Amino acid sequence: MQQAPALAMVRRPAITGKDGTRGNSVNTPCQRISVIVLTFNRALELQRTLEHLLSLPDPPAIVVMDNASTDATPVLVRQLFPQVTLISLSNNIGAAARNIGVQHVHTPYVAFCDDDSWWASGSLERAVRLLDAHPLIAALCARILVGPAEREDPMCRLMACSPLPSAHLPGPALLGFLACAAVFRRHAFLEAGGYEQKFFVGGEESLLALDLVARGWSLVYASQLTVHHYPSPQRDPGSRRHIMLRNALWVAWLRLPIPVLLQETRRMLYATSDRRVRYAALLGALREMPWVLRNRKVLPPEVTLLYERLVS
Repeated sequence: MQQAPALAMVRRPAITGKDGTRGNSVNTPCQRISVIVLTFNRALELQRTLEHLLSLPDPPAIVVMDNASTDATPVLVRQLFPQVTLISLSNNIGAAARNIGVQHVHTPYVAFCDDDSWWASGSLERAVRLLDAHPLIAALCARILVGPAEREDPMCRLMACSPLPSAHLPGPALLGFLACAAVFRRHAFLEAGGYEQKFFVGGEESLLALDLVARGWSLVYASQLTVHHYPSPQRDPGSRRHIMLRNALWVAWLRLPIPVLLQETRRMLYATSDRRVRYAALLGALREMPWVLRNRKVLPPEVTLLYERLVS
């Protein structure tokens, strides 16, 4: 992991006990979970997300990870949401900002969302109960409803149809998750190292997911949990395509045995019809080959087999 930037400002959540309880109040499920919201230059969308989270019947502690926004984000949070913890970074480190948020809370569970998504009422309580009941689950991925029409995200069907063995789990087993709709067991997240800063944003979940499963943890699709997602109009999917492909190449090169690595590299490159995207991704990945070789750690054979089962 690269060293995180200095914190420009930190206001801590109202969490005092090691078990995540607040003061002397009753230890309800939502007092055992914190929500970390990742944001960058989307002040108005962040405002909507925070309003939804704070309107929950039992609002959890909320941490906003601000990736060095240059808009009104810091001022908005300080003025409108004084009960929310704001951690402002000195530069944008992408998904790895979530790692800092996890380090600053002490609840046993951590839920993530972005500035354009939020958790539905009752979902965080259900997540706490599921993780309490299944101590070998590292993370739950929620069902995602998109926009005002609440259309189910196509990824939900793929997760629901996962072919991986799921005996004794409360839902289909996964080898991945969606970062804006996941609830983690905090110590499992930290044990696996969190998000790799070099990945920035775009497919950053894959390496963390494989590392968790390699350590014996399970990842589960929990359709009884719901996240609302209103994709930001400020998104630029085109600019992220090469980053996502670059990151997928890195995951293969960092974790797969050589025969599977070669096969996957070929498959991913030929599946990309845009030559510019393919070239930019491959060049970006190759530039960091010394880092890849230093950090290469092949998955256990049983996890590699699960990976091959998913991509075959």
